[in-house]
Amino acid sequence: METSTGIGESILERLGVKPIIQAGGPNTMHSGSRPRPETLEAMEFASRHFFQMDELLVAAGGLLADMIGVPAATVTSGAGAGLVVQAASAVAKDDPDKILRLPDTAGLANELIIQRGHSFGYERLYLVPGTRFVWVGEEKRCTAEQLEAAITSATAGIIHLESGNLSPHLVPLPETARIAHARGLPVLCDAASVLPPRANLTRFVREGADLVSFSGGKTIRGIQSSGLLLGNKQWVEYARLNNAPHTGVARGQKVSKEEIFGLIAALDAFLAEDEAAETAAYRKQMQLVVDQIAEVPGILARVEHNPPNHRIPHAVVYFQPGWKGPRRSEVQRRLLEGEPRVYVQTIGIKDELYVDPMNIQQGELETVARRVREVLLQASAGR
Repeated sequence: METSTGIGESILERLGVKPIIQAGGPNTMHSGSRPRPETLEAMEFASRHFFQMDELLVAAGGLLADMIGVPAATVTSGAGAGLVVQAASAVAKDDPDKILRLPDTAGLANELIIQRGHSFGYERLYLVPGTRFVWVGEEKRCTAEQLEAAITSATAGIIHLESGNLSPHLVPLPETARIAHARGLPVLCDAASVLPPRANLTRFVREGADLVSFSGGKTIRGIQSSGLLLGNKQWVEYARLNNAPHTGVARGQKVSKEEIFGLIAALDAFLAEDEAAETAAYRKQMQLVVDQIAEVPGILARVEHNPPNHRIPHAVVYFQPGWKGPRRSEVQRRLLEGEPRVYVQTIGIKDELYVDPMNIQQGELETVARRVREVLLQASAGR
């Protein structure tokens, strides 16, 4: 009989897919993050037991809320699934007839107000329950008066995005919450990728968000398909009733018992970690990468840790005016198609690459540094 490792190796061989060294950060397209050992152990334990799922979700939500220090919590199948549940809750609340009607929202308050500067690609998930957007402001600017003027009897809630790329001239969360709550409306917040700092787990609820979605599969390092939905007790209960395992628009977003146990174990470990020591270790790792490529002609490399763009230290590679090689996308492609395959990330509109340490496993750091150096040297020489 094959061991579990042997089974995995056998399946990988049958698939014929080459794994990658994930040096580009915890993104879904490249497999998310490394589940913690505690995550996998808790999931294996859960796999051997059976529960009444709504009972388990209520208990898990209470425990997670206590661990984090927020009024209420529940588990979703990823942060994106949390956005769907947020929108469904805003429209249907705890009305069983409305919950079963979605995505048919005819005759219901089904509009979600969103600032144009909060468009981020994934906002379309808010539309799954049959809602529609009311856009306000401009890409780089929106006023509280514009936000308030958009509210009508058809408004179900106001969306708020937390991101490092937002203009400072948009309406901030506390002001958004003041406007929404004065009209009895919820603030629906997407904070999928803004950990660390760990303080953000409580910050957005404290600033007035009624429902806040976080990924459980990025820096928390639960299973990739897990998520946290935090907020006040009333709105989290609405979310739970609109979510699987109940019948409704989010029924397909099931959360397994294994994901619940794994997320709790991962969050336990995440909260127990020393954030300053974690940052220092990442900085040391990334300095090794920078030291390997600092003398490549036309390249500027340095370790950067400047939240909110780089929430942990990264090795950032800037292509200077004197760079004679191909652009960043070609360098990224060569790294990913080489041997071994190394994935590094591009960010924003500048001509740069960055190496993220979070998913680099033991023994891989030197390989990443060597491969980045090799590819850059070859590219600088016109090869």
